[in-house]
Amino acid sequence: MNLTMHRTLGFKERRYIEELRILTKSTAIDCIIDDQFGRVIYVIKKGDMGIAIGKHGDNIKKMQRVLGKRIEMVEEAPEPASFITHILKPVEVGGLRKDETTGKYDIIIRKKGDLGIAIGKGGANIEKARLLSKRFFGIDIGEIIVEKELGRDEGNEQVQHT
Repeated sequence: MNLTMHRTLGFKERRYIEELRILTKSTAIDCIIDDQFGRVIYVIKKGDMGIAIGKHGDNIKKMQRVLGKRIEMVEEAPEPASFITHILKPVEVGGLRKDETTGKYDIIIRKKGDLGIAIGKGGANIEKARLLSKRFFGIDIGEIIVEKELGRDEGNEQVQHT
């Protein structure tokens, strides 16, 4: 699985990507308008994140004024575990583990104190991880598990450690 999975962009998403390029001189490779959480999620080309955010977040603030929605940005990554790490920053992600029963991938985080951040207000962060993981890698995200709570004898496959 890689970033060349087929993704469809509507007129509004293409317009938002162009707006970002004009205002910030950065490149977004994808855009999701998430009405459930009142936000626009941009997936930013690797290496463009600094310019996309701008000094002191100025570009994000500018984009929020122009679009009238909260702006969230995630840097692209070549494989799922790194992508999840980018999505959930500043949470320390330990990797992904496939649940053989459900076929979904559980996100392993290193600190119990990061659980609230990983879930996000009203589930916004985990929902972003689910949307983007499915869209970019075709995988379904299951639960968030704290690393220290994992049993040693679990037979589930550890997919990637970052």
